[in-house]
Amino acid sequence: MTRVRCILLSVAILLMVGTAAVGLTGKIAVVLDSGRGDLSFNDMGYKGADDAAQALGLELTVVQSASATDFLPNLRNLARTAEYDVILSFGSLLGDAIATAAGEFPEQRFVTVGGFVPDKANVMAILFRENEMSALIGALAGLAAAHHAYAYTGVVLGIEIPVLYHFEAGYRFGMDWGLERYEAVMGQEAAVGMLYTYTGTFRDIAVGKAASEAMLAQGAISIYNVAGALGLGDLEAVTEAHVVAGTITGPPYYFGVDANQDYLGHGRHGLASGMKRIDVATASAVASVVNGTFEGGIVSLGLAEGGVGISGLSDLDEFIDFGIAAGAISADAYYEILSNWARNRATVPSWIWDAVTELEAGILDGTILVPTANTSDEMHAIRERYPLTGE
Repeated sequence: MTRVRCILLSVAILLMVGTAAVGLTGKIAVVLDSGRGDLSFNDMGYKGADDAAQALGLELTVVQSASATDFLPNLRNLARTAEYDVILSFGSLLGDAIATAAGEFPEQRFVTVGGFVPDKANVMAILFRENEMSALIGALAGLAAAHHAYAYTGVVLGIEIPVLYHFEAGYRFGMDWGLERYEAVMGQEAAVGMLYTYTGTFRDIAVGKAASEAMLAQGAISIYNVAGALGLGDLEAVTEAHVVAGTITGPPYYFGVDANQDYLGHGRHGLASGMKRIDVATASAVASVVNGTFEGGIVSLGLAEGGVGISGLSDLDEFIDFGIAAGAISADAYYEILSNWARNRATVPSWIWDAVTELEAGILDGTILVPTANTSDEMHAIRERYPLTGE
């Protein structure tokens, strides 16, 4: 984060806080599921907690879980000390552990970002309407594939759980919407299909790369990362496809997840990212604890609340700084990334970007409703409604 942005965020958090609540220890803790380094969900959560801690002068403790069996013990160990004003966790996989720990320690405040815990007064559960942002990515992918005469788009997902159904459902709807728009504008059918796979992991980069390579070999124009750190393998596959073809920008494209990942690969191949502002939501949750307005229950964030969105120039600068801070890129690559990113986006005509903006406006004003799914049966129904076979 640049010095100016750090100052501005600090001021924003302090304005949210006002007068600090009494009886606080000034300590907060974070429990991670699979650790940092994914440049998306976990890193964004840590960023939000760290930003809030720095702005508010809090002491931050971070506990990394080696496996799922560590989730509950880690939460219990922190809670039983009664030292922390709030214990935060990131990811739906920790939801059950948070619910159990919250029941055992009713005086301890918890925040789960991505976990569904609806009935605990001491748990704030922050959820995102991923289907809305994913619809924008799906529309862009479908329109780009039709424009460049590609047979498929590709989506590489992690573990088959409800939150990932949100991504898939929204993407299918958006891609279908985009293909209909292409036919209306161009006067010809767009025969583009969707390739997708649930890999069963969020961490195995080699698995992501192999899945992406298979889709690119079948004629996919793009790979949408819906698997956190595994997506670094997706990007490797896209990058190597360009090396083989002797190209620098244009298809195939990489679509990032959670953070704005457009800067990865020096901005050459990331066309857009489906963003979740996990960092902002986390910082806001910490601020609510400090100012005494914390309330348990579900907080749902979508396009209207600024919780999700499609990446753009306005946030690219911030996330280049994020990548520099994470050691993913060097500081002297800043202007090269901006230049590459602009050239890559220019390989998609402006009317397609305008169409995606129109879809976004329709979602915001309620005239377009994006479906979602929380069960395998609901997801199956959406797959039947939007088969996207390309035939």
